[in-house]
Amino acid sequence: MRDIVYPPVITLISASFRALGLRITIEGAQNVPRSGGAVLASNHVSYLDFTFVGYGAKPSGRLVRFMAKESVFRHRLSGPLMRGMHHIPVDRAAGSAAFREALAALKAGELVGVFPEATISQSFMLKDFKPGAARMAQAAGVPIIPTIVWGGQRLYTKGHPRDFTHRGKAITIAYGEPMMPAKKDDSAVVMDELIQRMGVLLDRVQRSYPDQPSGPDDHWWLPASLGGTAPTPAEAAASEAAAEADRARKASTPGTPPSD
Repeated sequence: MRDIVYPPVITLISASFRALGLRITIEGAQNVPRSGGAVLASNHVSYLDFTFVGYGAKPSGRLVRFMAKESVFRHRLSGPLMRGMHHIPVDRAAGSAAFREALAALKAGELVGVFPEATISQSFMLKDFKPGAARMAQAAGVPIIPTIVWGGQRLYTKGHPRDFTHRGKAITIAYGEPMMPAKKDDSAVVMDELIQRMGVLLDRVQRSYPDQPSGPDDHWWLPASLGGTAPTPAEAAASEAAAEADRARKASTPGTPPSD
C-alpha cells in the first residue's frame, strides 16, 4: 500500500507534540510487531488517542490503519486526510463492510487500530467492549496487542474544554504482550481475556503516571477509584444511556434539532 499522506501527517503531529512540550513515554514498544498484521486494541479516554497509539508504533516502523466513524470521512477537512492515510470508515448501522475492509488489511500485513469501547469513557476506566477485535484477529490469524493510552484526556476529551495552553503534560502509551487467539476459540472468552489484560495494564499505567493534579479543581481527569472527581463507571453509563434516549426521542420528533 503506497503512503503519500501518512508520513507528512506523522511529521506534523510529532512537531505538534514537541510544541506542546508533551512528555511522552512509550512502554512495551517491542510488543508491536515489525512485520505482519495485528490488531491494536486500545482504551479510549480522549479525542487524540488515535494519534498517540499511532505515534507509539513509530519505533517499530509501522503505520496503523484506524477504524473510525464514517462521519469523519465525510468532513471536508478530515475526510481527505483519513482516506489518504487508508483508515477504515465504520458505519455503525452497517458494520459488515468495515469488518471486511479491516480483515483484508490484516491479511495484507497491516496494523489495524480499534477502540473496542467504541466511544470515549467518561469515567476514564474501561467500558463494555464490542466483540469485533477478537473476531477480526481470529479470522485473519493475527495477534491482538492490548494497548493503553493515558494523559490525553487532559488535552481534549468529552465534556471538558480543550487545553493546549498548558505545556508539559505527561502522556503514557503502553503496549502489552500479544495475544494469539485461535480461530476455534470462543470470541467471548478471548474478549474477556483482553479486557482483563487491558484492565491490569491500565491500572499499572494510571498508578505510575508521573503527574498529579495541580489543585482542588484539577482532579477531574482522575478516575473516582484513584481519588478523582470523574464519574464512576456506573454513573457514566447511566449518563450515556440518558443521552442516548434523549437523542432517540428527538430523532423521532419532527422538527426537533438533534443533540450533539
